[in-house]
Amino acid sequence: MSSSETSHAELRRALRRWRRDRRGSAAIEFALIAPIFFGLLFAIFEMCLAFFAEQVLENGLQQTARLMYTHQAADTGMTQKKFTDDLCGRVSMLLDCSKLRVNVSVTSAGKEIEILNPIAKSGEFVDNFSYQNPQPNTAETVVVSAFYQWPLIVTGLGYSMANIDAGTANGKYLLASTAAFRVEPR
Repeated sequence: MSSSETSHAELRRALRRWRRDRRGSAAIEFALIAPIFFGLLFAIFEMCLAFFAEQVLENGLQQTARLMYTHQAADTGMTQKKFTDDLCGRVSMLLDCSKLRVNVSVTSAGKEIEILNPIAKSGEFVDNFSYQNPQPNTAETVVVSAFYQWPLIVTGLGYSMANIDAGTANGKYLLASTAAFRVEPR
């Protein structure tokens, strides 16, 4: 046998031994799958946290709107700042109050109410909110809305749930809560 045939035979034997050797294969497989697994895990965690924050906002707004429903807001001369501060006290454990936006609109009886959508067609957040106190002993319909721009971190890796500035690095998810009611008669 020539030296080249010997080296080819040795190479084939070495390749067969290498193919049968499975040591380290689990580590390589884990290294290939781990980024996908952890990305998915963190995206699920981020979505759950955003939905939990939305429930906190919903509950806080329902409790604060009840002040208007039961005339406590009118009796204390509640302004937009006081209303937002009251709401902030209920949601500050999870939300940054400086990013919280509130809209209170009053519609006369028999007229169609309008629910505010602060997201423009271009996907930008439009901050054009107002605050109106309802008059007691009227049949006016009051619509109270609260909005919060939840920052997203992980979901930008592929699947993004952003509805504000979607497709950009600043994508956010708008948390929204609305309560509509007629003020309780005295």
